[in-house]
Amino acid sequence: MTPVFADTFYWIALTNFRDVDHKRAKALTFSARPTSIVTTEEVLMEYLNYFAGWGVSLRRKALSNARHIMGSRTVKVVSQTAASFRNGLDLYGARLDKGYSMTDCISMQTMRTEGITDVLTNDVPFEQEGFRTLFRES
Repeated sequence: MTPVFADTFYWIALTNFRDVDHKRAKALTFSARPTSIVTTEEVLMEYLNYFAGWGVSLRRKALSNARHIMGSRTVKVVSQTAASFRNGLDLYGARLDKGYSMTDCISMQTMRTEGITDVLTNDVPFEQEGFRTLFRES
């Protein structure tokens, strides 16, 4: 299978066993069995920001997970750069009517650069840009 992109939605669902999509995230992880997963530092920042108000236990778990993801041989973490920010900003500016987040814009531009069409998310903006959202299909 080709690489898939992991959005913040996926990392949150995988981490938080109380999340309504936790079981689906685990199931997709095992059923899709991608050869590799691609994500970005911006996604990991958004992921850690999400858990900022959830207390010490989940913050610790998210921190540990982020470190594990960054050291994983099966997850490629694309670094933040001025160019990736500008590319995301270009899409953000081109879609002012859509309400896309800047992180999603950077993610979508990264997916295009990496030649990735499948994304582990439930977020509609990815579908609007022509990507295949695996959570919405399962």
